[in-house]
Amino acid sequence: MADHAAARIRPDRLRGAPALFAIATLIWGSTWLAITFQLGVVATEISVAYRFALAASILAIWCRATGRSLALARRDHAFLAAQGVLMFGANYVAIYEAERYLTSGLVAVLFSTIVFTNPIGMRIVYGARLSRRTLFAAMLGVAGVALLFLHELLTIRSSASVALGIAFGLVATLLATGGNLIAVRNHHASVGVLEGTVWGMAWGAATAALIAMVTGAPWTFDPSPRYVLSLLYLAVFGSIVAFGAYFMLLKKSGIAIASYTSVAIPVIAVLLSTLFEGFAWTWTAGLGVAFAATGNVIVLRRDA
Repeated sequence: MADHAAARIRPDRLRGAPALFAIATLIWGSTWLAITFQLGVVATEISVAYRFALAASILAIWCRATGRSLALARRDHAFLAAQGVLMFGANYVAIYEAERYLTSGLVAVLFSTIVFTNPIGMRIVYGARLSRRTLFAAMLGVAGVALLFLHELLTIRSSASVALGIAFGLVATLLATGGNLIAVRNHHASVGVLEGTVWGMAWGAATAALIAMVTGAPWTFDPSPRYVLSLLYLAVFGSIVAFGAYFMLLKKSGIAIASYTSVAIPVIAVLLSTLFEGFAWTWTAGLGVAFAATGNVIVLRRDA
């Protein structure tokens, strides 16, 4: 497995990667706006549980309707449970908690560091080589995201709550990295993308529900159209479609290219914020988008 993970990606395996990359980044970039409609009435842990329970149920029905078996080996279930806890459950709860203390821009900067933690994790766990081109693109991308949110970074005041928010953001990054590493193992074990995602999301929903029980969060529901519609969008598009595209990208192109979505997502989110929230552009923000876009071109080159 280590030799396979470390192998150089053949150009033919990158066919379709830009489309998968675009689907994941465009949808996840829009979820930042959708998540704002989830905050307030319902506790974040509960909203995360609702989101992935709904997504897992819909995807399970689809798998059944298309003849895909959800019966997997016990060993595969163990890894899918671990992936669900890390990637879908604890990771998202940590992200939501980080945004209670920090602006979404700063959380985006923190989470974009996954372009470093993912390949480093691959090196440690699977012995994969670290591509200089990919690392350069990662540095360029993180610098671009930092420039994009430079104003927010400069206006952050030092306090215990800010430190807590940063801690949640970094923990979320490490949790997602662990989930990605397990996803690589699952792909090598020939676990189907859709079938594995059903079980992963189910375990993620259970994890969020368990966190809610431990923290004493009340089980409430907001019947307002903004909450219900945003929940449906996050479950169907933000979870099923986006994660499906992401896992296919991970399987086809490797973890380095897939993790770079975390750099492109904040750029998409800011473009949408410009249209719907009146985001004020500065020359540093424009330069940041240029840096991130250049990094995208480098990391998605067929011979990367």
